[in-house]
Amino acid sequence: MLVDLVITGATLAEHAVPMDIAVGNGLILDIAPAIASNAPRFAADGRLLAAGFVECHIHLDKADILDRCILAQGTLAEAVAETARLKAVFTEQDVYARASRIVEQAISHGTTVMRTFVEIDPRAGLRSFEAIKAVRRDYAGAIDIEICAFAQEGLTNEPETEGLLAMALADGADLVGGCSYTDPDPAGHIARIFDLAERFNVAADFHVDFDLDPAGSDLPAIIAETEKRGWQGRVACGHVTKLAAMGREAVAAVAVQLHRAGIGVVALPSTDLFLLGRDAEMLAPRGVAPLQQLASAGVLTAIASNNIINPFTPFGDASLLRQANLFANIAHLSRKADVDLAFAAIGANPARLLGRSHGIAVGASADLVLIDAVSPADAVRRAAPVLAGWKAGRQTFFRPAATLLRP
Repeated sequence: MLVDLVITGATLAEHAVPMDIAVGNGLILDIAPAIASNAPRFAADGRLLAAGFVECHIHLDKADILDRCILAQGTLAEAVAETARLKAVFTEQDVYARASRIVEQAISHGTTVMRTFVEIDPRAGLRSFEAIKAVRRDYAGAIDIEICAFAQEGLTNEPETEGLLAMALADGADLVGGCSYTDPDPAGHIARIFDLAERFNVAADFHVDFDLDPAGSDLPAIIAETEKRGWQGRVACGHVTKLAAMGREAVAAVAVQLHRAGIGVVALPSTDLFLLGRDAEMLAPRGVAPLQQLASAGVLTAIASNNIINPFTPFGDASLLRQANLFANIAHLSRKADVDLAFAAIGANPARLLGRSHGIAVGASADLVLIDAVSPADAVRRAAPVLAGWKAGRQTFFRPAATLLRP
């Protein structure tokens, strides 16, 4: 097969010495210490080359709206209320413009796959969904975007939402998402989301247990529905911060159930840290799901951005390495193996969660990112700059390393 590009002298996590990578027709054709070819060459200069990052939980439709919000408390309830007020007047053009800005930031930070939630209900209608479909189409050459038709405001309290979700699933949405803690009947909400998942044969992704009260978890209902319907390996749960308020033995018991049901857990450190623990007068809790303990029990774990520049998270730049670095800090990760886990949580693990192949190997898709680091752990520890990226072998961005101008 014709070689289109050779990336030379790249550090790969699986190899002891720098390697060349030959790319052709969107695939990795060869990996060797030296590859002779007349194809164009890109010098990695010993920097880390990795498979592209995977953003598995983000809200493009409500990103970058902070300047429109009136914030007085900074609470989850206020964030939900403010977003509900604003999304009622979102237009397709507005959502497209804001979402595009975030997608471009994500691409420039090395993300090649993304799952975005899109709120669909009587307030938003299908306007945001139509806008995100257009974003997915227009940026397909640089990033694969999955759309999750999402019921943020509940289902049992707004039955018309269910019909709108079905319309979206019939018109290009890839999966369905629920939010049990905003519904007056969490178990009924969860069952209806699974009904839609079964009807359209798609995965389900839940926002669940987003508080620091260890009682009243909705996870048992999600686990039960997953196993009853044979949906193992097709369910993810974001936030799950109640686990941060439980003892190790209690977490271990839940981890066994999650592993048995094949349910993945996604921590959202920026949002979870910002919104939770606000009532503490001192020693505010960190309030982020204990991914390290869950992973040790075999649970598939990931780290994601969630919200960017909105009432849920007034910060962010769509950098997954920044999120991995933040998580590693707050989770007290120090050993190389543990920091490597944080790197896997923004690449290999969320790829598995989305049912996608991932990695640098002959025959794999050439979705690649070059990082100014010498190892995955080094990249996380320094939140290292991302210098270049390729999607199916085509370069999508280039950010030269900083040059110091000496006097």
